[in-house]
Amino acid sequence: MKKLIAFLTVAVMLTIGVTSFVMAQVDTAQVEQTTAVQEEAAQPETLVATDDAPQSFHQVLKSKFIEGSPGWMFPVLLTLILGLGLSIERIIYLNLSTTNTQKLLNKVETALEMEGVAAAKEICKTTRGPVASIFFQGLDRHSEGLEIVEKSIVSYGGVLMGRLENNLSWIGLFISLAPMLGFLGTVVGMVQAFDAIEAAGDISPTVVAGGMKVALLTTVFGLIVAIILQIFYNYLISKIDGIVNSMEDATISFMDILVKHKNAKK
Repeated sequence: MKKLIAFLTVAVMLTIGVTSFVMAQVDTAQVEQTTAVQEEAAQPETLVATDDAPQSFHQVLKSKFIEGSPGWMFPVLLTLILGLGLSIERIIYLNLSTTNTQKLLNKVETALEMEGVAAAKEICKTTRGPVASIFFQGLDRHSEGLEIVEKSIVSYGGVLMGRLENNLSWIGLFISLAPMLGFLGTVVGMVQAFDAIEAAGDISPTVVAGGMKVALLTTVFGLIVAIILQIFYNYLISKIDGIVNSMEDATISFMDILVKHKNAKK
């Protein structure tokens, strides 16, 4: 619950910050445009044609965001913020869940041989990550027999795999939702373009091109957001697969250690 509240707080703060920034950029762009028009009207005869200075990526992005209608761009931007927030949270969680399994196995084996099960449990308790948690669960059931230990490890491993995959479904939702919102904005923009043509009573290239441009910008932005989130999603999937494979290999080695320890006590 604490993680959920913290994530929602960060997401709301990011959304408010980005919204305020974009609205400020929109107001600035409108003021600059009005000033330029006034200056051009005041000096119509003395202006000299000059080459347009190249715009930076930030300026181009701001311009296209405004042209695509903030009303349709904001929902797509919100999916990007929420998707990135969840992706960053998962990356941090998975990195903290990654441990040196071979080093942990050596410590557990040494503790079992030298000091017994209690010392091995203490090592697992003070080590972060799902592998250490599985070892602790197995050692906690050590007195009940190896068969019970194996069943306990398998069951608890499934629970930990579910925790590793937590929030991935939401990231997948935002990947699908971003282009869908873009397509919706495009369809609405097309309808508005045809309404403008109907109102003008003529198929003017300027009217058609302007409406089509605004409509397609939402789709472009939605596809870009989906591509960005898809890259993070695939990275998270590969990271989880690596941790799961490490868990399975470590569990087999751990069971071998328990068998060896049991035979040594006989």
